[in-house]
Amino acid sequence: MNILMIEDDEHICEMMAMYFEMEEDWQTTFIYDGEEGWQYYKEHKDDLDMVILDLNLPGKNGLTICHDIRQENPYIPIIMLTALDNESDQVFGLETGADDYITKPFDPQTVMARMRALNRRAQLTSERLQPSQSKDNSNDYDIVTNYLRINERTREAYFNDQMIEGLTPKEFDILALLASYPRQVFSRDHLLRTLWEDPFFGDERTVDAHIKKLRQKMEKYGPQLIQTVWGVGYKLDESDVE
Repeated sequence: MNILMIEDDEHICEMMAMYFEMEEDWQTTFIYDGEEGWQYYKEHKDDLDMVILDLNLPGKNGLTICHDIRQENPYIPIIMLTALDNESDQVFGLETGADDYITKPFDPQTVMARMRALNRRAQLTSERLQPSQSKDNSNDYDIVTNYLRINERTREAYFNDQMIEGLTPKEFDILALLASYPRQVFSRDHLLRTLWEDPFFGDERTVDAHIKKLRQKMEKYGPQLIQTVWGVGYKLDESDVE
């Protein structure tokens, strides 16, 4: 992978550089200032496979950079690093478009595992997007419900015949899984093991943050289909929708 890491703690950068080189031989550019990191991204975005962002950066903060990157590229994996550790910070970071959230101090091996998992999913997304150039596949849908039509090859989801705009790769994966098994309840642990990596190293509230954002994007097009089953997990249920 070709990685951009924007982090103002040089000791963390030095530590991760050692792991990247020893274990994976990944090429990584380290930048310690937010504004400089954003400029570097704009100049090299076509060559980058992943971005790692600190939340609190001089010049331009990580949340703003993450939001700006997502406006240009909805698919590049983004990991947010932060010394803060509360649910509101995590949710806010994920809502700006981050795919994952890691709290300092962290185990470098945990970061590596998250990066490998994100890279695998990014490669699958890229492969699935390739057939979208073929008109023969443009009207094929792998998942069809009363309200939804989902094409897993083109990574497009339609709600009431309107494309759901701005879905991140993770949000699409969650929607596709829930829609594939209507009314089946999926626990947070099941979603993490299926759509993240197994075993998952992190906070299971990551699922809640992604579900919240997915609901916000879907409610623009019709009734709320994703329901919370308290104490268990989530399901997609159209049976009670009028």
